[in-house]
Amino acid sequence: MPLITLRQLLDHAAEHGYGVPAFNINNMEQGLAILRAAEAYDAPVILQASRGARSYAGDIMLSSMVEALSRMFPKNPIVLHQDHGNNEATCLTAIRRGFTSVMMDGSLEEDMKTPASYEYNVAITRAVTRAAHAVGASVEGELGVLGSLETGEAGEEDGSGAVGKLSQEQLLTDPDEAVDFVTATKCDALAIACGTSHGAYKFSRKPDGDILSMATIAAIHEKLPNTHLVMHGSSSVPQALQDLINAHGGEMPQTYGVPVEEIERGIKMGVRKVNIDTDCRMAMTAQFRKVATENPAEFDPRKFMIPAMQELEALVRDRFERFGTAGHASSITRISLDDMAKRYASGALDPQIATARAA
Repeated sequence: MPLITLRQLLDHAAEHGYGVPAFNINNMEQGLAILRAAEAYDAPVILQASRGARSYAGDIMLSSMVEALSRMFPKNPIVLHQDHGNNEATCLTAIRRGFTSVMMDGSLEEDMKTPASYEYNVAITRAVTRAAHAVGASVEGELGVLGSLETGEAGEEDGSGAVGKLSQEQLLTDPDEAVDFVTATKCDALAIACGTSHGAYKFSRKPDGDILSMATIAAIHEKLPNTHLVMHGSSSVPQALQDLINAHGGEMPQTYGVPVEEIERGIKMGVRKVNIDTDCRMAMTAQFRKVATENPAEFDPRKFMIPAMQELEALVRDRFERFGTAGHASSITRISLDDMAKRYASGALDPQIATARAA
């Protein structure tokens, strides 16, 4: 199946009450492991690339690799998504390279370090949305700044992360402002801030309502029941992977991620896309370390990659099952970019928020 758009997939997920993990990829091995899991579980999948991944692998390699995966696994709908675009050029070059969806992260200025004004965020996200919708591609916006409610600081991933101390108002998306933002930008999905953050070191203890605000998600969903919500920084940082890394020479201090059961709660409250990167890195790195420790004479990269891919595939299978993604790929019929563009032009895909706003 040729690639589909994020909007089509998330509309289907909302209709059937499931969430979709969005896995960051950089190379062939990650793509193969994720799609093998998707095929085994009849699951649609979002593959996303950061600006760092595009620099590492190159646009031609990434888009060609995903195109090859779509031919190898023709029954599994795939979205190719730009993660954390920092300006119009980043987003529009991704679309020209075959990405069917982009994230315009206007919560930060172009340097991806400085928290942006609300007015800047609206203007840049609206501009990207207009351009993307004209060719049928989807847009994810972000409102609020990703960071820790414990420390008031942001983690960094591939160059994206606010610097300095952040206020509570910045770290938690305001539900009323979210309504205005979606109305003004017409974005297809909204990434929100609720205490999650990039990287492995999200929480110093198992998170509760003080440091992971699921209530914020619930409040936004109440105001925007038809808007697809996105949880960034939502790796669970599994204890078993921390232990495996440390048992083979690693020095990861004890840390806590977003519990999968909290993500499952979020899916019931309108979360449709869940970003996962750190867990994937940990899965593969754990096996690299294990092979290197147990077989110090080994030099064949394939002997490292095969168990690493198997570990990643097991992680992905678990998320497909826990998020309810499994079993839905075969019921999705692709809508072309041209047809999506026509639907956007007609207003059929504008955010349906009038009822919630009046309430």
